[in-house]
Amino acid sequence: MNSNHLNRRDALALAAAALAGLPTVARAQSAWPNKAIRFVVPFAPGGSSEIVARATAVELAKLLGQSVYVDNKPGGAGNVAMGEVARAEDQHTVILGHIGTLAVNPFIFDKLPYDADKAFRPISLLSKVPSLYVVRPDLPVKNLAELIALAKSKPGNLNYGSAGNGSAGHLAFEYLKMTSNIFVLHVPYRGTGPQLTDLMGGRLDAAAVGAPAVMQFIKAGKLRCIATGSSQRLAQLPDVPTVAEQGFPGFEMTQWYGMLAPASLPQAHADKLSAAAAQAVRDPAAVKLLESEAAQAIGSNAAEFARFIEQEKLRWKPVIARAKIKPD
Repeated sequence: MNSNHLNRRDALALAAAALAGLPTVARAQSAWPNKAIRFVVPFAPGGSSEIVARATAVELAKLLGQSVYVDNKPGGAGNVAMGEVARAEDQHTVILGHIGTLAVNPFIFDKLPYDADKAFRPISLLSKVPSLYVVRPDLPVKNLAELIALAKSKPGNLNYGSAGNGSAGHLAFEYLKMTSNIFVLHVPYRGTGPQLTDLMGGRLDAAAVGAPAVMQFIKAGKLRCIATGSSQRLAQLPDVPTVAEQGFPGFEMTQWYGMLAPASLPQAHADKLSAAAAQAVRDPAAVKLLESEAAQAIGSNAAEFARFIEQEKLRWKPVIARAKIKPD
């Protein structure tokens, strides 16, 4: 009897001790992040990537209770920043991954400073961005058919710019060239910003650019949009038909952006970050900002993003091979 009483008393004491320890455990688990998070964008300022990153960062900071700052680090088709973040061990550095660094570069570079399959933890697919096919305002074309006709009448005389070899804009225009059987010379730049400067300055004829980076210039009449890569017309550009509508059924070209963390980030922290990032980009303020730029907020979980990356690799591998896309 006494023995049973002692056992029950000991059990109660142990339970009380365990309960007392729970706040400590919870504090230990919620101690991350304990400083500002660096959100690396592997491209120059001025492109869709920065707009998506900043829209996410503002709301993410509120959810995590730590500031989240965007750090543009261009170079090497995104490989420089990807390599650096893959090696980061401070547990407070993440990167914006996209179609180029995750679904293209593994096929066009003989050697990468990161292992696209093993170096990162997919966190969340943040946003999809339709590619817009734009021309300088004084180019004598009003729609896709006229651009194709002009290109065929002067093969090799027209050019288009991109943010760099293997960039989303490069893929988008090569996809259009392959579909419409035209030849337009590719001029790679180091980022969307410099490319747009030359396009609006008349030194380039055309480009395929993510909607957020060019919407303001289209509205201001500094660029003319002749087609959208989306499956349906955009609410922001209701008078601009899709590529599919203009004679190429099934054509779709969207860029996409997601958050990645180094593989060294502990699973518990990655799970917390994934939930917060997905919630951040779906916050009404972020959604409103992205929609104003014709970008779509997604906010997937980590597993969904991982599956999406694999699907995109399968999709773009044959396009890259056919277009013979090579790095700078």
